Amino acid sequence: MTSGSAYGTEAATRAALHVAAVLGSEAPVAAIILGSGLGGLVERFADSRAISFKDVPGFPSATIVGHSGKIISGKLAGRPVIALAGRFHMYEGHDAALAGFPVRVLHALGARTLFVSNAAGGIRRTFRGGELMLIRDHINLTFRNPLIGSLEQGDDRFPDMSDAYDAHLCDRLRAHALALGTALEEGVYGGLLGPSYETPAEVRMLAALGVDAVGMSTVPEVIVARARGMRVAGVSCVTNAAAGYAGHPLSHEEVLGVSQSVRERFEPLVERFVANL
Repeated sequence: MTSGSAYGTEAATRAALHVAAVLGSEAPVAAIILGSGLGGLVERFADSRAISFKDVPGFPSATIVGHSGKIISGKLAGRPVIALAGRFHMYEGHDAALAGFPVRVLHALGARTLFVSNAAGGIRRTFRGGELMLIRDHINLTFRNPLIGSLEQGDDRFPDMSDAYDAHLCDRLRAHALALGTALEEGVYGGLLGPSYETPAEVRMLAALGVDAVGMSTVPEVIVARARGMRVAGVSCVTNAAAGYAGHPLSHEEVLGVSQSVRERFEPLVERFVANL
């Protein structure tokens, strides 16, 4: 499918009405997208309700291990939030517009702040598995854009990406990490199509371009969020050193294992972030 109305404003409104009928209509202070292995945050939600992706109009089922494929609402730190435990990737054969469509639905549900998270490979040579990286910027190397097509009602036709990751929210995240005693690096996320991991030569290219961590998601979501006027902050879980640095073959199982091991640092950070919005 092409971008157009199939994943546009009207479709997002229909999906949001269906989700609200199941989860309730209280506007969330933040929407959270949880990457591979990071879905355990929803266990901290009070009064949680969930709906499967497959039951949301316009959503396919989640297919990737480590993504439960649900939208969950509840209270985190006493504040109403909504989370996606999983996402849609272009390497699954989805259009960029579909990869960004859940953000349109979250916006239609009332979210104006978006927190994105992902599992990423470490391009910066000092990165080791288990580090958290505050995303200060990204480079879109998918060569796809979810806004291609007719202008959707409510979108900015030419969204400014010079501050894609809100500087104030980023500074607050850094302050929260400091208060918690959590090490938080910061850097540039590179979004690639996947699903193959990068070759050592590609890793060297990414390093030369200024990429600090690389993954296969997030970029379409952030572009849509900015087109809708949402403020964005995000964190990558660096699960492994990239090809040529790791000294062993890369695997999705390693990614999931490391992502789950950072729970005691990642989850309190997000909780504190929400509490102080």
